[in-house]
Amino acid sequence: MRTRTFVVSFLVHAAVIGVLMVVRTFATTELPDPPVSTKFIMAAAAEVPEVPPPTRAARSTTPVVDNNAPPIVAPDTIAPERRDIPDTVLIGTGAVPGALGDSLVGLDAGPPPAPRPVALPPPPQPPLRVGGVVHAPQKVHHVAPIYPAIAQAARVSGVVILEALIAEDGSVRDVKVLRSVPLLDASASDAVRQWRFTPTLLNGVPVQVIMTVTVRFSLN
Repeated sequence: MRTRTFVVSFLVHAAVIGVLMVVRTFATTELPDPPVSTKFIMAAAAEVPEVPPPTRAARSTTPVVDNNAPPIVAPDTIAPERRDIPDTVLIGTGAVPGALGDSLVGLDAGPPPAPRPVALPPPPQPPLRVGGVVHAPQKVHHVAPIYPAIAQAARVSGVVILEALIAEDGSVRDVKVLRSVPLLDASASDAVRQWRFTPTLLNGVPVQVIMTVTVRFSLN
């Protein structure tokens, strides 16, 4: 019984499915056409008007007058020269408007005064050597030289001759060795640099002088 029922049910379902497939195959319904959004519009070309050729301007018959051209015929009279700037401008009088009236000076003041010559100091006079009309200055301050210990140990003695440059105030400015004793030169030069002399006058004016100085070293 069950087998018969199953077979009948299967045949009924198969028949229904076959009918549906036949109906769908022979259907004649057509789908509507899709809408078209593009439109073509024909535009006519615009006409460009023709430009007429330029015409030559008619020559003007009116003569052109140049005011800056020199005169051809000499005038009968000469007009006086016009001067817009006054001959003299005073400070603070208001002769010239604005700030110029307070700052300008007279235009006819003449050339500036010549600069005054500047007196230059006389060039320094070179030092003079003692002798003739130039008298030797007098020593007013004496410093004895120190006998070096190494010279005493070596039993060195002798005379050192120096050339001293004495300034206008009597101080010793420079010392140069003329006759040397190697172990005694430095001590002699140091002592002479501390000496002081009276100023040397020439025609009442103090001058620099060069004089020879002798320093003696003795072991006695």
